[in-house]
Amino acid sequence: MNSDNHDGSPHNHHSQPHQQRRPRGFAAAAMGISTITTTINTSPRGGRNEREKEKERTKLRERHRRAITSRMLAGLRQYGNFPLPARADMNDVLAALAREAGWTVEADGTTFRQSTPSSKLGVYPGRSVESPVSSSSLKSYSVKTSLDFPSSVLRIDESPSPASLDSVVVPGIGTTECEKYSTSPINSHDCLETDQLIQEGQIVDQGLNFLGTAYVPVYVMLGTGLINKFCQLIDREAVRKELRLLKSLHVDGVFVECWWGIIEAQGPQKYCWSGYRELFNIIHEFELKLQVGLAFHEYGGNDSISIPLPQWVVEIGKENKDIFFTDREGRRNTECLSWGIDKERVLKGRTAAEVYFDVMRSFRTEFDDMFVEGLITGVEIGLGANGELKYPSFSEKMGWRYPGIGEFQCYDKYMQQNLVKSSSLRGQTFWGRGPENCGDYNSSPQETGFFCEHGDYGSHYGRFFLQWYSQFLIDHANTILSLATLAFEEIQILVKIPAVYWWYRSKSHAAELTAGYYNPDNHDGYSRLFKVLKKHSVAVKFVCPGSNLNLSSKENHDPEGLTWQVLNSAWEEGLCVAGENVFPCFDREVLMRLLETAKPSNDPDRHHFVFFNYKPPFPILPLLDTTLCFSELDQFVRCMHGENVGTEM
Repeated sequence: MNSDNHDGSPHNHHSQPHQQRRPRGFAAAAMGISTITTTINTSPRGGRNEREKEKERTKLRERHRRAITSRMLAGLRQYGNFPLPARADMNDVLAALAREAGWTVEADGTTFRQSTPSSKLGVYPGRSVESPVSSSSLKSYSVKTSLDFPSSVLRIDESPSPASLDSVVVPGIGTTECEKYSTSPINSHDCLETDQLIQEGQIVDQGLNFLGTAYVPVYVMLGTGLINKFCQLIDREAVRKELRLLKSLHVDGVFVECWWGIIEAQGPQKYCWSGYRELFNIIHEFELKLQVGLAFHEYGGNDSISIPLPQWVVEIGKENKDIFFTDREGRRNTECLSWGIDKERVLKGRTAAEVYFDVMRSFRTEFDDMFVEGLITGVEIGLGANGELKYPSFSEKMGWRYPGIGEFQCYDKYMQQNLVKSSSLRGQTFWGRGPENCGDYNSSPQETGFFCEHGDYGSHYGRFFLQWYSQFLIDHANTILSLATLAFEEIQILVKIPAVYWWYRSKSHAAELTAGYYNPDNHDGYSRLFKVLKKHSVAVKFVCPGSNLNLSSKENHDPEGLTWQVLNSAWEEGLCVAGENVFPCFDREVLMRLLETAKPSNDPDRHHFVFFNYKPPFPILPLLDTTLCFSELDQFVRCMHGENVGTEM
C-alpha cells in the first residue's frame, strides 16, 4: 500500500507523479513567487528523506510554540493572578478572561452575564482594585471575618482540561491585522474606559492586597556560626543586637539549627548543649518564639564555616566506608549517613536510627522547661543532605553543577544487599543492580539511555528500580519519624521537602528521580510519601524557589509547576504546609512571589502556609542596618501577617 496516498483511493506510485501543493496567500508572498509547480522526487529514498526533514521541522515548530505558550501562561498565573490549571489550554484562558470581565462561564462553555454592571469600573476578584471601603474600616475586620466571604465570588473549574498544553498554538498578529479591528466600541456599556483600564493596570502592577488575609507567622533563620565547635556562644552582644532588630520588625520568632557534629562531638552519647542553652535564654529574653532544626548532616557553606559529622562517626567511616552514600563509581558522600544503616548496628553497637533517637531524646530532656513554657513551637528533623528529605544526588562537593541530573546514591553494600533481596522477591534476580546508562552528575536527560524520552526509566526494570529507590526514601522517613513522635509528643514536627525543579518539564523528571522522588510524567511521586507523613501528623516545609534565580536558558525547568504539584498534593492529604525560601535575599520581586506562594489568592479552599521560615543573606546585621533592606523585610513580615497592603511593596 502506498504510504503517500493521503486520500485513501488506490493509486499507482509510479504511474502518476505527485505534484507539490502550490503555496498561496502569505506563504507565496513570503517566498516571493506567484506559482510553483515542481515535481517531488518520486524515488522512495528521496521521498522518505523529505518526510523525515519535514517531521524534524514540525517538531522544532511545536517546541517553539510550546515554549511561547508556557511563558504566556506562567506570566498570566504570576502577574495576572489567573486561576489556570497546571495543563491549561486556550479554553481555560478564555474562560478566565471572561470570568474576570464579570461574565459567568458554565462547565460546558456557556457564557452569559447575569446582570448589567452598575459601574464602569470593573471589580476583579483577587486583584488590588480600589474599593469604596476605607482602610480604617478594613482594619476593624478580624482575620476570621475576612475569610468568611462566600467562595462563589470566583468560580474555578478544578478539573484539569483534557486538552494538553502541548496542543496550544498561539498565532502571531501583525500590525495591519490589529488595526483592522480597531473600530470596536471601547466606550460601550460593558467595556472599561481607557483611563480606567490604565488605572487598574497600575494598581495590579504595584502588587497584591494582603490586608485582612490569613496570619502567617514568620520565623527568621539565625546564622550558623553563632555556636563554635566546642558548643560555646561566640558573640552575645551581636546576637542581642540582631534579635533587637528582628523584634522591631515584629517577627514571630527565630529558627536555630542544632548541629549533630557539635552536640555529640565528644564521643558516643556524650551530649553538650551549653552554647545552645545560652542562645535560647537570650531569645527568651526578647520574648520571641523558637523553632529548632536537628541537623544530622554536615555543614560546609560558602562563609568559611565547616561543621563535619561527629569525629567518632568519621573514624568509623574510615574503617567502614559503606556507612556513607555511594555513587556508581564508588565515590563516598560524607554529608550524611546512608539510609542503608538505619537498622544496622554499625555505630558502636547502635543503628543510625537509634543514634538519631538518642539525640532527640537528649534534646527533649535538656530543654524540657522551654517546651513546657511554649517557647519551642516546633522541631525540624533532618532526614538527609541539607536537612531535606532527599538523596544527596546533586552535591556540589561531588562535582555536580546546575542543571545536571545528578546520580543515584545506592551503591553502598547495605543498600545493594536490600536491592538484591527485593529483586529476588520479585523473581527477577538479574534486576539486583543499579542502571548503567544513566550518565553522570552533569548529564542532561537526552544524553542518557535511561532518562531520555522513551528511555529505560519506563521499562519493566526501570519501573522496578525507581519504585524501590523511592520506597527506600519513604521507609527512612517512616522509621525516623516514628521515633521522633515518641521523643516529641504533642510537639509539632517538621519535615523539609526539596524543590527539584530543573528538568521538571522533561518526560522523565530526571533530577527528581535521582533525588528519590519517582515523579515522571505518568506517575505521582509525592502522594505516597505525604500519606506516610500524614500518619505521623507532621508539617511539610517546602523549600520555595520563589524566583527565577540560577535558572538556565533551557526550557525544562519549571519551579512554578513543581510548587503547584507539591503544595496541592500535601493539602489534598490534609497536611499542614509551611515554607522556606531557597535563595537568601531582600529582593522585592522575590519576596512578593514568596507571599503569593504562601497565600494563593485564587485558591477556593483558602489554603495558606501555617508559618514561613525566612532565610536572609548572611551576615544579616550590616544588611538590616540599611534602610532599604529593613524596609523590604518589614513590608514582607507585615504582608505575611495580613496587616498591610501589598501596593507599598
